[in-house]
Amino acid sequence: MLKARFVRRLIIAVTFLALGGTCLASVDDAIARATEAISPYVKQGYLVRDDQWGGDLGVKQQQAITHTLFKGNDYWFCTGTDNDSAKISIHVYDNRGRLVENDSWQHGRSAGAHLVAPATGTYYIIVEILSSPVERTHWAMVYGYK
Repeated sequence: MLKARFVRRLIIAVTFLALGGTCLASVDDAIARATEAISPYVKQGYLVRDDQWGGDLGVKQQQAITHTLFKGNDYWFCTGTDNDSAKISIHVYDNRGRLVENDSWQHGRSAGAHLVAPATGTYYIIVEILSSPVERTHWAMVYGYK
């Protein structure tokens, strides 16, 4: 009886660990996709910060990331998702809510926004899941500067 109870609890614990690993792998996949998206800019001399932002969002949900940028610095912000069929976007706004990016692109599960900061200050990077076949989509953002 005690042995059966122990085995049942062990199976439940292993199941929870396996499910938790799957969730972490999804965030890791999103980070890998964001890193993949920024790799062309690394070849152009951009330095990628070790910082990463991420989470999960529903369709049409947005996440704001506040960041201090410095006048004259050249930035690329890139995002990725863990789902091949998802579409994500990223845009950069100043502290007055004005779109200030110089360029942006969106290719399905990845997106990028480019900005040469016009002034030193707080900027808002807005990430949005445009569409996805799942209820919640894991995403990640990385950035590079020069």
